[in-house]
Amino acid sequence: MKTPEKISKPDSTIINKANRNYFRFHLPHRHLFSIFGDDWFALKAEAFARFFGTPIFLVMQTTIVAIWICVNAFGLTSFDVYPFILLNLAFSLQAAYAAPLILLAQTRQADRDKVNADADARHREDIAMASEQRLAITQKHAEQLMELLQQNTQLTELTQQLSQRIETLTVELHETIVRKERKGKD
Repeated sequence: MKTPEKISKPDSTIINKANRNYFRFHLPHRHLFSIFGDDWFALKAEAFARFFGTPIFLVMQTTIVAIWICVNAFGLTSFDVYPFILLNLAFSLQAAYAAPLILLAQTRQADRDKVNADADARHREDIAMASEQRLAITQKHAEQLMELLQQNTQLTELTQQLSQRIETLTVELHETIVRKERKGKD
């Protein structure tokens, strides 16, 4: 009869330790999370670039331009009369600074998206590998369980055979003793 192998403790502790840090593949790319860098100027430039596309900025700019045109068109002041050259200069200056900031932000965002997609793909691969390991461990345990069940069935059959043999021997012994007692009385 084959002896059962010792059932090993699953290697799930190794798998669980690896999955605790869900963003472990993102950490090498942490330097890309700040769009313009980490110094004071970079933080202010990032805040300004983010503010460009907000409704607050658009409403404020529209309000200022409307007031500028009304004040100069109705002749309340004469520092920027109709064709509004100073206003055009202000818009050109704004566009000159806004375009590079927006392009820089888009480029950095594309870089972040790329490395995040790569890190997410590696994370999914890691999860798939951990799932395969768990499946292998489960399969191994199922095989061990089937082997133990087979051995249990064999032991049960052996126990049944031994019990029947003991019963047969007990009956024979009883009959032998009963015969000897009858012969002894005769």
